[in-house]
Amino acid sequence: MASLPSIDDALALVLAEVAPLAAEPVAVTAAAGRVLAADAHAVVDLPPFASSAMDGYAVRAADTPGTLRLVGQSAAGAPSPRAVGAGEAVEISTGAVVPAGADAVVPVEQTSAVPGQVEVRAAVVTGENIRPQGGDLKAGDLVVAAGAALGPTQVGALAAAGAASVACARRPRVAVLATGSELRAPGGPLGPGQIYESNTTLLAAQLASAGAEPVVLPPVADDEAATRAALEGALGHDALVTSGGVSVGPHDLVRGLLAELGVREVLWRVAVKPGKPVSFGVAASTLVFGLPGNPVSSLVGFELFVRPALRALQGDRDPGPRYLPGVLGAAVRRDPARDQLVRARRRLGGDAVVLEPLGGQESHMIGRAAGADALVLVRRGDGELAAGSPVRYLPV
Repeated sequence: MASLPSIDDALALVLAEVAPLAAEPVAVTAAAGRVLAADAHAVVDLPPFASSAMDGYAVRAADTPGTLRLVGQSAAGAPSPRAVGAGEAVEISTGAVVPAGADAVVPVEQTSAVPGQVEVRAAVVTGENIRPQGGDLKAGDLVVAAGAALGPTQVGALAAAGAASVACARRPRVAVLATGSELRAPGGPLGPGQIYESNTTLLAAQLASAGAEPVVLPPVADDEAATRAALEGALGHDALVTSGGVSVGPHDLVRGLLAELGVREVLWRVAVKPGKPVSFGVAASTLVFGLPGNPVSSLVGFELFVRPALRALQGDRDPGPRYLPGVLGAAVRRDPARDQLVRARRRLGGDAVVLEPLGGQESHMIGRAAGADALVLVRRGDGELAAGSPVRYLPV
């Protein structure tokens, strides 16, 4: 029997099927969280003029120290029209234009002012406390490269450099469908054998955090006609994420129906715990992910495969998963055949992030998982991975 693909090999199969979506213009003020589709360049020099680095007096360095005649004021947004000549000074504010003739700024703390004059007590050198025009960026310089995820720093830099809008891949629209005759909406009464449907709520939150636009469909019972109709209607989206129905039980209808509807299956089952029976396929331009019905399995499958695919759809040059380093706070028994994603809680321990595994690691225990803020990757092997071992983890 062929061995199951590893997490890394399975992810490579998924990403090989992904092409970035078309780009659209996005206002810089609304671009945080988006992925840049084309290099963004500075429209102006940054700063656009020589400016003062602090409050003080614009002077000629050769005139310091000494008593200088005040001939004007330069404030932010209101430059002095008066140039600085020999033996003269202009009062200046942080960020204001350095007037012509001045080649240094004396901090106010190094001066004493009387009406019409300022005494400079210490010498300054040419260029001191002046931010040169274009010292940060020149017009035309690259500000952010294509494929970068835009965070607060990036959009702030783009706005400062004069970019009103940027090209970003559009957000993928992703249908979410839960299957199972036992599912009921939260809040209502439960009958015998019924449970509250939580996976679409979980997945919609994950989708939104990955930059996608979730389209949550009503859950369907384990009925062939109803499931086929729901799947067929969902295949027009950029991606479809199903929950449940991808294992080998008599009521697991999803994989077979997807095949009938023309979905080319690329992957089914991965050597991972939890989440082994995950599936992935492609129908025309729709990526189709089948996640297991156990909620923690859905959580893990999304982070390992769906989130990176959605980031790649948006053109992210580093779609993930983005593991961080840490150390185990307690020993974990390894699985000889499958890599594990162990739910854990982070704490600081010296210079390291210490990851304390939680009790209750079964794939149905979403209540226990609510106490976790990390998924710790424990590679397959024999015996235990000892406390203090270096590991990698995904924040959740």
